[in-house]
Amino acid sequence: MREALIDVTRLLDRTMQGRLPTGVDRVGLEYVSHFRERATALVRFAGHWIELSPSDSERLFAALLQPDAAFNQLIRRLVARAATQSLGRRFTIPRFMFNTGHSGLELVQYVKRLQHSRLRPIFFVHDLIPITHPEYCRPGECAKHRLRMNTVLANGHGVVTNSAQTLAELAAYGKAGGLPMPPATVALLAPARLPPPAATMPVEAPFFVILGTIEPRKNHWLLLQVWRQLIERLGAGAPRLVVIGQRGWECENVVDLLERCEPLRGHVFEQPGCSDAELAWYLQHAQGLLFPSFSEGYGMPLVEALIHRLPVIASDLSAFREIAGNIPEYLDPLDGKRWRELIAEYARPESMLRAAQIERMKSFTAPTWEAHFEHVETLMERLRAAAP
Repeated sequence: MREALIDVTRLLDRTMQGRLPTGVDRVGLEYVSHFRERATALVRFAGHWIELSPSDSERLFAALLQPDAAFNQLIRRLVARAATQSLGRRFTIPRFMFNTGHSGLELVQYVKRLQHSRLRPIFFVHDLIPITHPEYCRPGECAKHRLRMNTVLANGHGVVTNSAQTLAELAAYGKAGGLPMPPATVALLAPARLPPPAATMPVEAPFFVILGTIEPRKNHWLLLQVWRQLIERLGAGAPRLVVIGQRGWECENVVDLLERCEPLRGHVFEQPGCSDAELAWYLQHAQGLLFPSFSEGYGMPLVEALIHRLPVIASDLSAFREIAGNIPEYLDPLDGKRWRELIAEYARPESMLRAAQIERMKSFTAPTWEAHFEHVETLMERLRAAAP
């Protein structure tokens, strides 16, 4: 029997819907890649926990890492076959179980199943934003995320977080609620492995990118207002903005500007679906990445920009400073005037500020997945040593 289970429920659901992987999904896929020879796949379906055999797990893992047109048919066949053998299993042998996407942690039956098993869950916590900043999330998400974090703290044998900031927030939440803090480690996330970019320019004029789901927390609205001002002042000479990311929730004001603001036409371009090759293309040729978020647990676009030697103008968040030190330009996410000034400055070919940031980038060392899993493996060794 293999030493671990990987809960792939979220990954399967999103892939079967044909949805592009989010940052959370990319983390899950890296865990699949790293542990695929030492783990079996766990699928939660209709209240049942279904474990695939080692050979079928290998087929499922391979399909997740490289999905094709036959993906849905294969997954249905593998899960149906496993269900006949796995329904009602109590999971009485001690093994690690990875849940890397917060999936199901708010459900009462999830907690009961854990408590009636001998599984040793290791949870990956991405952020506590629905608790610390509920105003930027869907209604009801705060209460749901509290249940998730309660499950992590009360039932987790180990915790992995993406930053020291996230770990500090989790520990503070647990302390305030009188919940124990399981053994934990901070393991920074590596950027996606992007293909070489095309040499041609994707946009003729100097342009900037903002990368991430369109939602209130990402502060797209500020940038679109800034861009309207830049166009009013500079006319055709204003830089362009490429908005890369799918539309999320409660973003009607941003959508209204994207669809109905006439001055933005020809200057602001929306890219809801962007392949890795296209992302590399934009990052390689842009003047800078703009990251005006109000809150982040990590900030993968920042890492992706810096490894492409793309300057960053970002909100002054502790998670960003933990990743990038003093390299980016940091400013208040509400200071529209300063955002406009820096964007105009960085758009200039001879910008001294931009050249200075590129010089600072020479000191940047990107996180790697090898280093990430060294931390995870060390945590697992600690847990093995402490096991009765």
